Amino acid sequence: MNIALILSGGSGSRLGADIPKQYLEVNGKMIISYCLAVFERCRSISAIQIVAEKYWQKVITKNSLTKLKGFSLPGATRQLSILNGIEDIRLYAQSRDIVVIHDAARPLISEHQIECVIEAMKGHDGAIPVLPVKDTIYYCDDGRKITALLDRNRVVAGQAPESFKLEAYYEANKKLSPDQMAKINGSAEPAFLGNLDIVTINGEEQNFKITTKNDLMRFEEIVYKGRFC
Repeated sequence: MNIALILSGGSGSRLGADIPKQYLEVNGKMIISYCLAVFERCRSISAIQIVAEKYWQKVITKNSLTKLKGFSLPGATRQLSILNGIEDIRLYAQSRDIVVIHDAARPLISEHQIECVIEAMKGHDGAIPVLPVKDTIYYCDDGRKITALLDRNRVVAGQAPESFKLEAYYEANKKLSPDQMAKINGSAEPAFLGNLDIVTINGEEQNFKITTKNDLMRFEEIVYKGRFC
């Protein structure tokens, strides 16, 4: 079984909206609804688990989701939210099942990308989509002064969804100390720290995360021009 874990517990503070960005409406639909519709349609996904606050859980249930298995409460950080979701999923899933982690604020995910990240799992513990880095990358110890140069050809930008073997990923998270867990930024970091075998696949430029007002305007333009529905 392949279970989608949709993260929708963020506050979206960087966007400066009155409500979390994933619940803003674009063309009459919440941003999260665009994302959920794709996972609902995808034949490779058997179940959907959503991390969301209780108020928004009631709002989300208004979507017609036949694959919705349940809700999990957000944690203090993104990774703790993932862990909450994983622990709930373990109540009904098998250890060999695959969890596909995605952000509700990435509404332009395609069925093809979901299927590819699952297909890439064969013979591995996990898979993540990545994009090549276009800009020159510098390393700054103090965030101000350049202290090293990085080879752009060996650096990639991670996207979502990220897929993992359920039990192996759970164990990798549980081995982290509280301090380590607090520093996690990406879903694949616990897997890497746990020495799991993680492969990369080609990401999709359109699958960007809505973080700023410019991101929201970009998404609105795509929707209003009919390039995504």
